[in-house]
Amino acid sequence: MPFELGLTVALEKTAHREHDWIVCESVQHRIKKSLSDLDGTDAYIHDGTIKGVFREMAKAFVGSVRQPTVGEMMQIYRMIRVQLETILQRAGADNPFNARVFKELSVLASKAADELAE
Repeated sequence: MPFELGLTVALEKTAHREHDWIVCESVQHRIKKSLSDLDGTDAYIHDGTIKGVFREMAKAFVGSVRQPTVGEMMQIYRMIRVQLETILQRAGADNPFNARVFKELSVLASKAADELAE
């Protein structure tokens, strides 16, 4: 992860100045050990839980157009989770980070968010 994060920070500082980046971590202060160059950067500490990730994402993207609550994100997560196994089987994949699976999950999440907003 340090390598990928370094690339992200470098791109934002040079070629993609309009993009922001955030750091998520499950344990408070651990980032200081693993990535000392980022000392002074406020990491979003999610406590290693799904609800914690949603809580921190809500804080990180507070300026976004769509502002789902943690409860709404949990509803979307549950809706998608039910369909995950079927999507994995159709794609012949074993994890949700397969490009096809991830795309389908993203479309489902967006659709679910649109339905919640109605």
